[in-house]
Amino acid sequence: MPHPIRLIAIDIDGTLLNSKVELSPENRGALRRAHAAGIEIVLGTGRRHDFAMPIAASVGFDLWLFSSNGAITRSTRGETFHTDLLPKLTAVKLARAMQKYRNYMVLTFDRPGMGAIVCENHDQLYTVIQRWMEKNAAFIQYVSPIENAVTEDPIQAMVCGPVDLMDQAQADLDTLDFRRDFTALRTQYDFRDLCIVDLLNAGCSKGHALERWARHRGFDRSEVMAIGDNYNDVEMLTFAGHPVIMGNACDELKQTGWAVTRHHDEHGVAATIEQVLESNAAILNA
Repeated sequence: MPHPIRLIAIDIDGTLLNSKVELSPENRGALRRAHAAGIEIVLGTGRRHDFAMPIAASVGFDLWLFSSNGAITRSTRGETFHTDLLPKLTAVKLARAMQKYRNYMVLTFDRPGMGAIVCENHDQLYTVIQRWMEKNAAFIQYVSPIENAVTEDPIQAMVCGPVDLMDQAQADLDTLDFRRDFTALRTQYDFRDLCIVDLLNAGCSKGHALERWARHRGFDRSEVMAIGDNYNDVEMLTFAGHPVIMGNACDELKQTGWAVTRHHDEHGVAATIEQVLESNAAILNA
């Protein structure tokens, strides 16, 4: 007999949210029906925990988040299950090794208020992630050189900019003699000519966070679904026994053999959850 799905991990941007960066009533309603049916919902996002919280809170029930691409596993109630921080020595080495990208570099820390986000200046960053900079303005501290801000282990470093420039940044990262000391995860939006390269502790990803959480909750992979749309979701989708890629994902990711659901503007998460509820009911009634 097939197993019912007991845990669904869902990416936020490009997956749960539509192109207006809104949670549709259709997706919210489906999440609540799944929760009422006893399915655990977790959110896996590249956002910082605090930046993801308004979306998580709007769902209408308490849940857990894998934020910063799996570096922090924390609930909407503020309980922390696991942190996987980037060692400060590695962060300093990255800042020094990536000198030509430092105007595109950001560090994030697990701390409240000003200083949770650090960069050297905003000129280049505003050209590529202006909306994010504006929404996070209260948390941003400017430190030059940026490595002077590394007085504790950060959550992560990231470099972001035009796709061609970030392709070169990733190529440069791969030549570093300490490459095994960190993970590089890419999130790419071709329509905006934007690529974000998140630099995390070695082995850190949404996939590792999901595997750790499923083991903690006693769920087999066959009972886990993951829904995502971008390259930083690949590890999470690979772990899940039921991977689902969004219709708005790039063609490369839609050629993996994973199930493809509707576009995020067509409430693809809601459509997938309704199928899960029907399938679970059929299994349990068989």
